[in-house]
Amino acid sequence: MENLYTNIFDTHAHYDDEAFKEDKDSVLSGLKEKGVTGVVTCGVDLLSSANVLKLANKYDIVYGALGYHPEKANEERKGDLDLIGELLENEEKAVAVGEIGLDYYYENAAPKDTQIDLFTRQIDLGKSLELPVIVHDREAHEDTMRILKDMKPKGVVHCFSGSYEMAKEIVKLGMFIGIGGVVTFKNARKTVEVVEQIPLEFIVLETDAPYLAPTPFRGKRNDSSYIAYVAEKIAEIKNMDPQEILNITAENAKRLYNL
Repeated sequence: MENLYTNIFDTHAHYDDEAFKEDKDSVLSGLKEKGVTGVVTCGVDLLSSANVLKLANKYDIVYGALGYHPEKANEERKGDLDLIGELLENEEKAVAVGEIGLDYYYENAAPKDTQIDLFTRQIDLGKSLELPVIVHDREAHEDTMRILKDMKPKGVVHCFSGSYEMAKEIVKLGMFIGIGGVVTFKNARKTVEVVEQIPLEFIVLETDAPYLAPTPFRGKRNDSSYIAYVAEKIAEIKNMDPQEILNITAENAKRLYNL
């Protein structure tokens, strides 16, 4: 499959992750020949955001999203967001505020109030800079939707795990739905329904690399070239050609990130 497709745009990855420590440069430099034309790699805190920018400035197809992940909400230091804001404002290849959002999955997670405060401040940052936000929502659908409806940012809900009803609400707000490897899993009934029902112009493709590799690589390290398998699954659901799916979602990605 490696060279079958072109115009693969990965709207969400984490190439500064430890999983790529040994071979990140060879992976990133090899993506073009596998048909990948764009990658947005996302920060999770200040240091990670700075590392993401280094990668974006080194590789022409890579762009950076800078932000504080909800799992890091307890680690935010005074002034961190100001520094992230300065980078977002001054660095040409910084295209979004992300990854931000809410995560109520872990028992030892930061208190909900702390997460909500950080999330809303980062949405404000995105709005002030006219940049989209990349939203993480895990086990926090209700609060996420309330905040998005209230604040109306531009952006994407990544690795979408909600219902079709929720997806409809997000699309109504003019936001995109991020679909990745999960759609290929056997138990992905909800995600399949979302893909079936939501118009393709509101869908973008993503890996969340190194996580959530699609079938047949489930459990292995993910990378942007595997989006081809996601496109094939969506093509099957929507009764379309996989390359057409890639072309349309790549255009959507450019609209999302103003590229």
